[in-house]
Amino acid sequence: MREPGVEDATRRTRLANERTYLAWWRTGLTALAVAVGIGRIVPDVANTTKWPYELLGVGYGVLGVAFMVAAFVRTREIERALDAGGFAPLNSRFLLLATAAGIVLGAVTVIVIVTVG
Repeated sequence: MREPGVEDATRRTRLANERTYLAWWRTGLTALAVAVGIGRIVPDVANTTKWPYELLGVGYGVLGVAFMVAAFVRTREIERALDAGGFAPLNSRFLLLATAAGIVLGAVTVIVIVTVG
């Protein structure tokens, strides 16, 4: 038998996990929107060399898909941990990879904006 309040805490944690899943998805969809914007719309509107923007668009697209995959994986990890009565810390390698990808894409975006045209 569980302690009083444990079931309510677990329900709240599951709902928080669901909200976090949706936040990962929003992040992924935003990256995909940036991919379309920078990879297709900007080069046409700016009438500039297309390939650097298309390459950046692909990078943001891959990042967006990675966030959606991470949403699923992370949600499953947390659900399994909750079922076992444990905790699932965020994978530090994924965190490092996502941070590095964001920094690289951001820096290359600035470089392309400043130099191409």
